[in-house]
Amino acid sequence: MGAVALFVSTVAVAAPGDAPLPTALASGGARPVSLPESGAAAILPLDAAAGDYVAGAIDVSQGSVTLDLVAPDGHSIRRLGAEIAGSQDFHFVAGEGGERLRITAEEPARATLRLTRRLSPGEQVTPPAYLSARIAGLAAELSAGGTTDAFWAGIAEAGTPLIEPESEGKVVATFLQRGARRNVRLFGAPSGDHEALERLGASDVWFKSFVIPDTTRLSYQLAPDVPDLPGDARERRAAIVSTAEADPLNRHPFPADAPDAYNRDSLLELPKAPEQLGLTGEAAPAGSLETIRVQSALLGNERRVSIYRPHGFDPGDKANRLLVLFDREPYLGTVPTPSILDRLIAAGRLPPVVAVFVSSIDRETRGRELPDNPRFADFMALELMPLVRDRIGASVPPDRTILAGSSYGGLAAATVALRHPGVFGNVLSLSGSFWWHSKDEAEGEEHVADWIAGMPPVPVRFHLTAGLFETGHAGSPGILETTRHLRTVLRAKGYDVSFEDYAGGHDYVVWRGALVDGLMRLVQ
Repeated sequence: MGAVALFVSTVAVAAPGDAPLPTALASGGARPVSLPESGAAAILPLDAAAGDYVAGAIDVSQGSVTLDLVAPDGHSIRRLGAEIAGSQDFHFVAGEGGERLRITAEEPARATLRLTRRLSPGEQVTPPAYLSARIAGLAAELSAGGTTDAFWAGIAEAGTPLIEPESEGKVVATFLQRGARRNVRLFGAPSGDHEALERLGASDVWFKSFVIPDTTRLSYQLAPDVPDLPGDARERRAAIVSTAEADPLNRHPFPADAPDAYNRDSLLELPKAPEQLGLTGEAAPAGSLETIRVQSALLGNERRVSIYRPHGFDPGDKANRLLVLFDREPYLGTVPTPSILDRLIAAGRLPPVVAVFVSSIDRETRGRELPDNPRFADFMALELMPLVRDRIGASVPPDRTILAGSSYGGLAAATVALRHPGVFGNVLSLSGSFWWHSKDEAEGEEHVADWIAGMPPVPVRFHLTAGLFETGHAGSPGILETTRHLRTVLRAKGYDVSFEDYAGGHDYVVWRGALVDGLMRLVQ
């Protein structure tokens, strides 16, 4: 960077050029100025080219001064400071060049001018800030004419995502994709959003880095070369889903038996992620699983319901618990709930648990029934539960009955139990959608929290969970914030409530562990 020349006259002048030229002041240096009387001025020409960014400071040790940026012909361009009696910074961008600084005494004054920085237009570019040291090193290699071959060889050997230490309790996780032509989107990002990966220069490396807790567990997909379609947000999301697939460089598919990469996620489990009980270990005696079709006169529809009975189930055992779980299909597949219960019951970690898995029929029906639908709540309490009692040959009291679900299912677990506490005495909500409000409620209202705040307490216990990555966006609270708020409201009303957060997102890979944690809390 070239020096900035300053020419200082301590003699008041009436026009440019009247004062002798002093020696140049280099950038980083300092020049004292003495102004013996009010109105005295010092002219400081600047050797700055058009477009240069100039920064400096003036330190006034006696009196006070005014600082102006002036043109070569003496007319004022910009007032940089008035009545300066201490220290003040200044910044400007040179116009046509030849500008000068004029210091004018408002009373006898002494000051020191410092010039701290000058950047030409070509230097006014912020270099990329990489969270990942490996990506920063690769960027430097590419700038020096290198290739990405060695980088990709190392990634192929270690697998993805790329994990690097960051600070106590934190790591940098970098998601990578090789060779996309136009774009890459990340489903399941720690931000809780569908993030766009960045391309490293013109290379074949697409990346996105996040600082995350070292206890993180999540699943994700990559969507390369997403079609850029016109339409609303739902249509654009469908375009992303059309290319989303498991990360080909990730070594941990989820679930492992998915039929293809498009129906499979990739798993990130850091070594300090909490243990998920019941997923592994020796096979235990298997319980039975019966699937029936249940017709509802209240709802006018029919759905599949599966009933799990533990091995050696005794209908008369007073220790029996009843778990009723929404979203039957994923909780029989993605989350292998029956085999989890088999292991934990056999190991004595859980009492005998009968589990009822309730189908949502389809997406549209789910969206209509689960968000606080009184008719659906009546179906659960008045039609389904008598049928379950008949099928299992036992009546489990409400204080040993647990209603559970995730997302809208977690919302429904709370609202159905609040409407029928004489049937469901325990709520296990996994990432419940407590941001939800009805169309009759104002934007931003939290239906369940407001409802509980305004009603007398009922005999229902709550266990709530949420992911640290389930935060709100665009000023709206997310699942994490609204679940924490609900916990506060429940405590204020005197409810028995527990809460657990996890370093993860809206994700079955989190819920399969959170389900067990909640069960163990509620069966106590």
